Amino acid sequence: MTLPSGMVTAVYQDTGITKYQGNPLIEALPPIPGHKQLIVGLSETLDLRPTEIYLDGQTRIHIIAQLLDGFFQPLARHIELESKISIMLRQGYVGRNIATGDLSAHLQNGYERIKSGDLKAFRFDHVESTAKSLAFIGCSGSGKTSSLNRILATYPQMIHHPEHNFIQIVFLKIDCPHDGTLKSLCHNFFREIDSILGTDYVRRYGEKRHGVEAMIALMSQLANTYAIGVLVIDEIQHLNLGQAGGAERMLNFFVTLVNEISVPVVMVGTPKARPVFETDLRSARRGAGFGSILWEPLCKPAADENIDRTEWGAFTKKLWKYQWLTKASDNMTDDLRDLWFDLSQGIMDVVIKLFVLS
Repeated sequence: MTLPSGMVTAVYQDTGITKYQGNPLIEALPPIPGHKQLIVGLSETLDLRPTEIYLDGQTRIHIIAQLLDGFFQPLARHIELESKISIMLRQGYVGRNIATGDLSAHLQNGYERIKSGDLKAFRFDHVESTAKSLAFIGCSGSGKTSSLNRILATYPQMIHHPEHNFIQIVFLKIDCPHDGTLKSLCHNFFREIDSILGTDYVRRYGEKRHGVEAMIALMSQLANTYAIGVLVIDEIQHLNLGQAGGAERMLNFFVTLVNEISVPVVMVGTPKARPVFETDLRSARRGAGFGSILWEPLCKPAADENIDRTEWGAFTKKLWKYQWLTKASDNMTDDLRDLWFDLSQGIMDVVIKLFVLS
């Protein structure tokens, strides 16, 4: 059988963690990486051939432009993010084990909700959600989306379990719609599943006049039908508080995704999205059950700090190596580093673009 692109056949490995044992959805995932292994997995090294510095200027421009998308330096913040996603992904599967029937119970509850139109309806009351949510906020250019994409790329997106005749979607990443409505967000969910599986859920569910609650019930059923491991919702600052019914209703929507669908949700956005989670302590706790990550721009090291042991130092040191010049300097001066910081204010995307354009 030829598997679709992005799908692999399940190979089960013991995780060494008692809570995860006997759960095919977890044991089919890649082994939990060690610190050094993770850095190697996230790193990307661009080839810098010595002969390239003698090429024609127009040709070198194309080579230098590789840095815009290809340069990535793993930092402490990336390790923390990977660790949280790794835990959320595996913990979310603890309550949805296809070998014990827990997932079937979730599916039966989902069918009951669709039939009754009530998101609180259930057929099996012993089924608990082990899913958590994470709010991931950072300024534009801080590398949120590119970092998430690299971390998710360390997992296969889909796993086929021949023994259970089951297809598992490990992660699903969707973008918030520009019109800012929750209904369009649900449509994007169906559209993304269609794009990776070749199904037609947008036509079957999206084109009918379902309300947001009915959409969530349908999303819930699909999320459990394919055992989605983690749902990443990017650009949540596009959600319009007015059109979505206010911050409280929007927060209820995200909480319902986690509690009723039982799928871990990572909400990614710029600081414009913070009002959704900061109305009060109760809202913050509900909206970010597994905490929140706030990515500020890189800090400028203090005068007495060892520059090479700081994130700013490690980032600029690696970037400085990529020079296609015949008279390139091996070492970067403190004055130039200070100038870079003044012009970029520690925003990594701006630093890379300044370097490439100069």
